[in-house]
Amino acid sequence: MTDTSGPDGAQLRGARGKETAEEQLRGEIARGDLAPGQRLVEAELADRYGVTRNSARLALDTLAGDGLVERIPNRGARVRTVSTAEAVAIMECRLVLDGLVARKAAGAATDTEVAQLQVNAGLMAEALAAQELLRYSALIQEHHALLREAARQPVAAALVERLQAQIVRHQFRLSLRPHRPQQSLAELRRVVEAVAARDGDAAEEAARAHMRAVVAALQATPAR
Repeated sequence: MTDTSGPDGAQLRGARGKETAEEQLRGEIARGDLAPGQRLVEAELADRYGVTRNSARLALDTLAGDGLVERIPNRGARVRTVSTAEAVAIMECRLVLDGLVARKAAGAATDTEVAQLQVNAGLMAEALAAQELLRYSALIQEHHALLREAARQPVAAALVERLQAQIVRHQFRLSLRPHRPQQSLAELRRVVEAVAARDGDAAEEAARAHMRAVVAALQATPAR
């Protein structure tokens, strides 16, 4: 674990402590390190992130506002569970937003950013060939992060990032479904190819097609 405490091991407090706790907790939820429904104890978070309990409390309040955490009266906080129906609704919103991000990236990406997208696509193929599905899932998140950076559309990027954290567990489950990873790789490669060709129309449609496929896969998920 990274040491996030201040000089001489002092706990971070104030704005810095709150930002540190929020960043660390948001990352753990987004990566799926914390499972849906898992309890979040302020004292434990404060100790893990090297911040005060008040900083941990404020971070939980912020993430509750973002829909990543829920507070249960008299029972504390926990990672919010997102139902399949809600995940579908989120991805329907992502369909529009990701289309916009891909179109913007096609017009604004630098040659270096295009190369990074192409390298990441190659790494996704390698991970899939080696059946490293956890790594493949992480590389998909990297693909989307690279696109958001290249798009230079901060409002859309912030909305996508907020929504993404809520459905990361559902996306990982889809990566375990037979044939779905191969399909998603082909879909994402089409996005990269369109961005590399500076074709905004094709990039937007490829991104939307990928999201439509994710929605369809989620809708076909057996109830749990």
